[in-house]
Amino acid sequence: MTEFVLDASVVIAGLQRERGGVQARQAFPGSLLSAVNATEVVQRLVHLGHTEAAVRLSLNALPCQIVAFDLPQAIVAGELRRQTQSQGLSLGDRACLALAKLRGLPAITADRAWAAVDAGVEIVLIR
Repeated sequence: MTEFVLDASVVIAGLQRERGGVQARQAFPGSLLSAVNATEVVQRLVHLGHTEAAVRLSLNALPCQIVAFDLPQAIVAGELRRQTQSQGLSLGDRACLALAKLRGLPAITADRAWAAVDAGVEIVLIR
């Protein structure tokens, strides 16, 4: 059973063993991750100095399903701009919220700014 749609911040917290990382890792199994958010994870891990091989290994080992970013998600993510711009949410944030909205699942994040967003999606914070 699918539990959550993972924000990149949750995946990074889990992989890097940051604060909230235990809760993040518990959310991985059975959850979904947008390919857009997977890109954010790769970008962050590379920035932190991980090798290409280590990054690929980490992503391939994730016990979640990576979902392609398609036209319905693109439309919803674009429409969410209006509700999220005052909180400064990025395209990646909106991609996560769009996937959650379309699948009827809660989105899990480490980004507290999401708590102030009314995107028609349940938001779960890990810290």
